[in-house]
Amino acid sequence: MSTTTTSHREYESETAHGSIKLDALAFASAAAIVSAVVMLLLGIFGAVGVYEGAVEMMEQWHLFFEPTIVGTVAGMIEAAIISFVFIYAFTWLYNALAR
Repeated sequence: MSTTTTSHREYESETAHGSIKLDALAFASAAAIVSAVVMLLLGIFGAVGVYEGAVEMMEQWHLFFEPTIVGTVAGMIEAAIISFVFIYAFTWLYNALAR
């Protein structure tokens, strides 16, 4: 009865020997979507009267955010743009340094 053995190296992926390259556009888009959803939740919480401390902090930190419909949409857009720009820059820098 013979058994064949295979070296562990044959199963290693290419990323084990090199660095992982991140897709900057996908990563930044995901961050923008998450940020917009969080702002939507904070807008809803502010309208209902829950988590008022967090809502007040977001009003201080974001120029356009208010717990109204227009303020929530404006805050969502602002958060999405800010997140997209910073995460895209971070991912680009990571990819540049990981070469």
